[in-house]
Amino acid sequence: MSNVPANLRYAKSHEWLRPEADGTATIGITDYAQAALGDITYVQLPKVGAVLKAGETFGVVESVKAASDLYAPVAGTVLAVNAALDAAPETLNTAPYDGAWIMKLKLANPADVASLLDASAYGKLTA
Repeated sequence: MSNVPANLRYAKSHEWLRPEADGTATIGITDYAQAALGDITYVQLPKVGAVLKAGETFGVVESVKAASDLYAPVAGTVLAVNAALDAAPETLNTAPYDGAWIMKLKLANPADVASLLDASAYGKLTA
């Protein structure tokens, strides 16, 4: 059973999104995703300033088992990336919801967050 924090929203492609009070969002991959990938060895981060559409590929996570595209759960502009993942991509395995966020996004439309799955729905999807 994977960890599914109630305060986050989830994409069917296994990214999580935490809405922030300032109209931005923090995005990473779920515990379910990191467990399915296995030992993560590399993360391709998006470029700061990139404008993403919902569902658009913004990076790649590579593990000893597979490589997996990362998809923007909502539209927005990349404000920051977690450069610490360059040196320690395995943080995605050990702290997928804490230290291993991937990017911070300025939301194109904050209302889009409501279209994502809540913790209960994501838990059912991954059960």
